[in-house]
Amino acid sequence: ICALLFASLYILCHFIITQFKKHTDFTAVHDDEDAAVNRIALGLCTFTLAVALGAVLLLPFSIISNEVLLSFPQNYYIQWLNGSLIHGLWNLVFLFSNMSLVFLMPFAYFFTESEGFAGSKKGIMARVYETSVVLLLLTLLVLGMVWVASAIVGNDAASRQSLYDLWEYYLPYLYSCISLFGVLLLLLCTPFGLSTMFTVTGKLLVKPRLLEDLDEQLSCTRFEEAAVSRRI
Repeated sequence: ICALLFASLYILCHFIITQFKKHTDFTAVHDDEDAAVNRIALGLCTFTLAVALGAVLLLPFSIISNEVLLSFPQNYYIQWLNGSLIHGLWNLVFLFSNMSLVFLMPFAYFFTESEGFAGSKKGIMARVYETSVVLLLLTLLVLGMVWVASAIVGNDAASRQSLYDLWEYYLPYLYSCISLFGVLLLLLCTPFGLSTMFTVTGKLLVKPRLLEDLDEQLSCTRFEEAAVSRRI
């Protein structure tokens, strides 16, 4: 069930990305190597978008499945909508979200920008090696900055020891920070988006003329007609 749901989201996200992406960046590439790199980056971006869409739809799916189970408790064909499925989906979304945030998206960006090390044999694997090295250096840099910040904020052995507990503390904290940043960005951008939407809608729609004075319009038209007649 999880595989079918993710496959459906992946196909939907693939159509969305191919609809909005620049065709000159992906289809008009004459080099086979660059075309393969772009296809790999497109697959990684599609995977990340599918995971993000799954994270957004997970709460409505949980609520709807709970309501369906409460409405039809004795139906055999909907017993697969149980708590273990929802719990498994939550765990998979959490795992893939952290993997996409920490590994897949930086890898896709550095992979499209890589050209291989100087003097090495050209090809896909040369770009993979360069991307892996750059991503490893970036990871070490971020961990070093976190270590220094942890030592400055809490200068004790417990704070430094908590850095080793990467999976239990820092990845959930990072996930929560990114979610909070997304919510704040949504709150900031929603009023501007609504105002822009109403402005564009007001320009496209024709305003009603129910309160206009027709006698005044007729008199203005007669005056214009008389002025044109005098000019002629």
